[in-house]
Amino acid sequence: MVHRRSQLRAEHILQKRLFAQRDAGKVKIMWDHVLHDIEGNDSGVTDIYITHVQSGKKTRVPLDGVFIAIGHTPNTTIFNNQLVMDENGYIQLSPGTTATTEPGVFAAGDVADPIYRQAVTSAGFGCMAALDAERYLNQSST
Repeated sequence: MVHRRSQLRAEHILQKRLFAQRDAGKVKIMWDHVLHDIEGNDSGVTDIYITHVQSGKKTRVPLDGVFIAIGHTPNTTIFNNQLVMDENGYIQLSPGTTATTEPGVFAAGDVADPIYRQAVTSAGFGCMAALDAERYLNQSST
């Protein structure tokens, strides 16, 4: 695992699981590094190249697969100054609904879910938003 800082911000239980895998020799953590290149051939990935953030030293790491996760920042900047968001950029909802602070605007999934951030919960959230929007439209037309 390549991580750009010297510590993780993930939930404690997830960190504990990762460190158990590291301690068992199944995971190596490269602290204070960033990925800058991936190489491969017709068979797949062969190497990654990482750089130490303080020293700038570059290292080649032979491997045969890469999974990239770059955090959980919601893609909500398009709504800046239009909808109320929390300090992390998640759209604020009225409790128990998908309604935003703007009448007739509903949010679902990762833009409003700082806790679960999973495809299955986003799908459920999307259904809730559709039902809330339908209810809003029906109330507006009467």
